[in-house]
Amino acid sequence: MSVKAKRLLKRIVNYSGIFFFILAAGMLWWQLRDYSLSDIAHAILDIPITHLIFACIACFGAYFILSLYDYLALKYVGGKVSWWKWMLAGMLGFAISNNAGNAAVSGGAIRYRLYTRWRIRGSDIVKMLTFSGFTYFLGASAIVLVGYFLIPDMATDESVGLSMGLNTLFIICATVLLTYFALTIFLRDKWVKIGEIKFHVPSFKTAVIQTLLGITDSVLTGLVLYSCMVPFVHIPFGTFIGLFVIAQATGIFSQVPGGIGVFESIFLMALPDGVDKANIFGALLAYRIIYYVLPLMGIGSLFFVYERWLRAKMKQWLAEAKEKIPAKIKSIKSEIKIRK
Repeated sequence: MSVKAKRLLKRIVNYSGIFFFILAAGMLWWQLRDYSLSDIAHAILDIPITHLIFACIACFGAYFILSLYDYLALKYVGGKVSWWKWMLAGMLGFAISNNAGNAAVSGGAIRYRLYTRWRIRGSDIVKMLTFSGFTYFLGASAIVLVGYFLIPDMATDESVGLSMGLNTLFIICATVLLTYFALTIFLRDKWVKIGEIKFHVPSFKTAVIQTLLGITDSVLTGLVLYSCMVPFVHIPFGTFIGLFVIAQATGIFSQVPGGIGVFESIFLMALPDGVDKANIFGALLAYRIIYYVLPLMGIGSLFFVYERWLRAKMKQWLAEAKEKIPAKIKSIKSEIKIRK
């Protein structure tokens, strides 16, 4: 591929996020055109406090699982840091990438800042990001396969396009899972070179752990929205989680920050026509606040405290060094005089 073609492809990918955002905004407006802002505000306030508390607990659990992505990725590259470090890097990295989109750039930048400080090589950080990406998509693919059989036939019979899309997605997810697990069996202890970086093929056991971790992450994240939404619509959790993962994955691929608009429009389209969409949109907004805004504020504050503490420590080390160096020079000079 020529340099011009690469630049053109990069521009298309970058601007695709704007296109999908405008498209999703138009779809959202069309679906909510019959509702006022007060209807949506009342829907948020109508969510029972117990459901909001449960949603917050599920959110905390989801971000803890996300931090385990980093722990597993560190084990994959053979890196070692303290437990609080991989938890901070994992939670903060995902809190930023969930809101900003383009996880490899946004979440990768903060991980690079932290892990290089903790003596993890840049090439290993790239491997960690790739490994974590596979962890998410293995779990998401597994849930889509299960959700495919749980989605009612009535939902797909009404739309030929939806039926074809789900069938295609099922085939893609099944292919991803089977291919990945086949590689861990037939290329065990082998290396695969991508660009200038060599990736070690993980073991079958590691692939199973990745899949279970990804499933747990998606289930807990889905519980955040389900807790906010269930007071307004009765839908089996098995059916819900399949729709949720499809909408979430589409939002990620759209390159729109946080999948905002894309996620909501797809989710609203998949629900039955008789559902009060103002209530569902209110639940979606509550989900956005709990899962996206609150973690970014909380974990971002912890990072700020850590940075302030580190700067204070560095000033202390510099002050101690300035005191010790002159004394050390004097002792060396005195030793030289004695030897003379």
